[in-house]
Parts: sequence; C-alpha cells; structure tokens
Amino acid sequence: MKKALIPLGIFIVLLIFLGVGLTRDPRVIPSPLIGKPAPLFTAPRLQAADQQFAPKDMLGKVWLLNTWASWCVACQQEHPILVKFAKTKTIPIIGLDYKDKEADGLKWLARYGNPYDVTISDKDGRIGIDFGVYGVPESFLIDKEGIIRYKQIGPITDEALRDEIIPLIRELQK
Repeated sequence: MKKALIPLGIFIVLLIFLGVGLTRDPRVIPSPLIGKPAPLFTAPRLQAADQQFAPKDMLGKVWLLNTWASWCVACQQEHPILVKFAKTKTIPIIGLDYKDKEADGLKWLARYGNPYDVTISDKDGRIGIDFGVYGVPESFLIDKEGIIRYKQIGPITDEALRDEIIPLIRELQK
C-alpha cells in the first residue's frame, strides 16, 4: 500500500511545480548580472574598425547597451522605437551588432536608421555571452559606475520605455 503512494506523491509534487511555472511570465528571465559591474571588453567600432570602444569609456554616464543583428526579425520591430528614443538624447545608446557580418550590419543601419551613438561589432558573440545574452534583441541599462541596473529581454516597446526604462534612467541620473 505504501509503495503505491510514492508515485502519487511524486505526481502531486510535479503538478505543484507545473502550476507554479504556468503562473510566471516566460519572457521574464532574471539576470544574475543585475547589480554587478558590466563585463569588461574592448571591441572595434562597426563604422570604423580601427577605433575601439570599451565600457570604461562610458564611466560617469548612464547608458544603454542594445544587442541587435541584421538577421533579427524582432530587432526590426524594436528599431523604430530606438530611433525615436535616440532623438530625445536622454542617454547614449551603444549598439552591439551580435554575430553579424559587418557589411550586413552597415547596410541594415543605412536602411533603417542609426539610433546608436556608437555601434560595436561582436562577430563571434563573446561579448554577448559575457552579458548573458539569450537572443537578440536584448538591452542593458548601465549606471554611471558601470553597474548593470536593468535588462530588457526581447524588443524594447513604448510601454517598457515609458513604464520601466525612462523612470529608472531618471533615478540613475540623479
């Protein structure tokens, strides 16, 4: 009799885990990097490969690192919102062209507009891996001390800008 209760108990525990899992938003993936220094790197600029960019160049500024690629469909949805936001000059936006060919990235920016103050190339994806990028687009809000304060998984939307990103930017700029 007791042996028959063991599979029933395991089944009930699995149902509880499934029930809890179904109540969570699958787009929300907590980042272990929130509250920690942004990974250090040096990368070539997309428009001028002889020039380098590093996060230390942004110390003292609140900035947004946006990962994107010319082959990314979701990046096309996000891009007009970034272009509009960039016109406000609220903060510098750094583009990380992730696992992309330089020529394709340059054509894409020429076609859709360039919201980035600086665009850097991450051909092999190492920088993205260091930031824990699951897939493009993903964005990271980094404070004046170089600490990651927010991660947006998926396209930035008008709602995410209005409700989460811009209020956090204002707080971090104080």
